[in-house]
Amino acid sequence: MKKLSFIIICFAILLNSCQNNSKKTENSKIAETNNIQQEWVDMISNSTLDGWHIFQNESGQKSGWTVEDGVFTFDSEKSQGDGDKSLISDDKFKNFEIKFEWKLSPNSNSGFMWGVNEDNEYDFPYFTGPEIQIIDADVYKDDEKHQVHTTGALYDMIAPDHVMAKPAGEWNSYHIVINHKENKGTVVHNGMEINRFPLHGDKWDEMVANSKFKEWPGFGKFQEGHLCLQDHPGVISFKNIKIRIL
Repeated sequence: MKKLSFIIICFAILLNSCQNNSKKTENSKIAETNNIQQEWVDMISNSTLDGWHIFQNESGQKSGWTVEDGVFTFDSEKSQGDGDKSLISDDKFKNFEIKFEWKLSPNSNSGFMWGVNEDNEYDFPYFTGPEIQIIDADVYKDDEKHQVHTTGALYDMIAPDHVMAKPAGEWNSYHIVINHKENKGTVVHNGMEINRFPLHGDKWDEMVANSKFKEWPGFGKFQEGHLCLQDHPGVISFKNIKIRIL
């Protein structure tokens, strides 16, 4: 009987050890997956637009974007085709942080959007996607009424704390975080955090209600959606676009 009890105890110890090793292996796999998700990924591949396409360009008739030496550039004077020509990511994203540099010609503007839905019922990316404004800061300067439209603003909703823009023709940087889990978005412009905002809830609804978007039923409704680099009159360039999933 003592021998049998000893065997049972040994078997129990062995079984528990196997289970613990299995849990450790599983936890290691989870940790490994999380590490992969947290790596920065380059969103410009060689000298192509791989991973991106022009908004609702099924027929392939729209143009205006070029890529050279790892720089995306939109030139409105060289664009062709009808309709919006913003550049849209092939993939959809929900919780992420993104870094990129941008440069524009005098008096021109653009924007970065997220949560964009490309269904045909929406004629423009901004019908669904909130926008961090990119514009020649000299356009609005110290005009208090239009600070919600200047560089670094959550367009028509929240003005930046500071305008950190370099002059037209020089490279600027953005580091934008969109985290629905924490209900928080932030904008770091040229190294300084200049804006922060919720992404849903009562405060978000209040901001929308006080903006031009209040009558747009799809605006800000898609937590997961495409990213967008906006087309607008002028010349706008982007480089060093890197994203990390949160």
